[in-house]
Amino acid sequence: MYKKTTEPFPKAGEDLAPAREKADTPQTRSPSYRLAFADDDFLLTDELRGVRLMLEFLKPELAMQEHRVESTVVVFGSTRLRPEGEAMPPGHRPAKLDRDYYTEANRFAQLVSRRGQTGDALECVVMTGGGPGIMEAANRGADDVGAKSIGLNIVLPREQVPNRYMTPELTFQFHYFALRKLHFLLRARALVVFPGGFGTLDELFEALTLLQTKRINPMPVVLFGRSFWDRIIDFNAMVELGVVAAEDIELFQYVETAEEACEYIFGFCA
Repeated sequence: MYKKTTEPFPKAGEDLAPAREKADTPQTRSPSYRLAFADDDFLLTDELRGVRLMLEFLKPELAMQEHRVESTVVVFGSTRLRPEGEAMPPGHRPAKLDRDYYTEANRFAQLVSRRGQTGDALECVVMTGGGPGIMEAANRGADDVGAKSIGLNIVLPREQVPNRYMTPELTFQFHYFALRKLHFLLRARALVVFPGGFGTLDELFEALTLLQTKRINPMPVVLFGRSFWDRIIDFNAMVELGVVAAEDIELFQYVETAEEACEYIFGFCA
């Protein structure tokens, strides 16, 4: 996974076994004697939070560099939009929407993956949060056409088991939401947002805020299913009340089909 270099010093991993094979004495049993990088108790202290943040940035970054992931298309959406006939986990109710968004997300991922992954360097790689529902549909669409896709799981009390359609070498698990959000945007060529709940809205509004304040470069933001978005968010009322400018609601585009989304994204980026 990681690049090998030639240098005169022993590698850190090469010292692990000798360090653990020392004579059994009170000194060698002391936690202070453990190699710092192999001491979980030390690495998990509050004082090492900055180091853990750096590690959580670097591990996915180096893997994506190795696999030559140049750009991504990030797909957000509800975990509760499942294929027809699939049972929900105990205690969960399925979303009640008027369309099969799971199938549309699957078709979108197929189209964008075929168009983006044509050379050695990977362009427009589908990236999701790695869970069920819309995320699974998008990873599955890429897998259906033999393309790679990325999943960014995060440790949660429930739901965040990685779906089986992500490329294993590009499946990551995060502790820090902030680093996960950074990786969502770091290579993003477009953001595609299907109907969803709090998590989906969080990602959408964070991206729109960064675009509005010009903290990230312009990119297409696509909202699938205008009937859903018009029902839950009155963007025009926000303009009328003066809390956003009229041009702010031009930061995103409504679409209804996978083909329409692809046409808009690749036209925007041309």
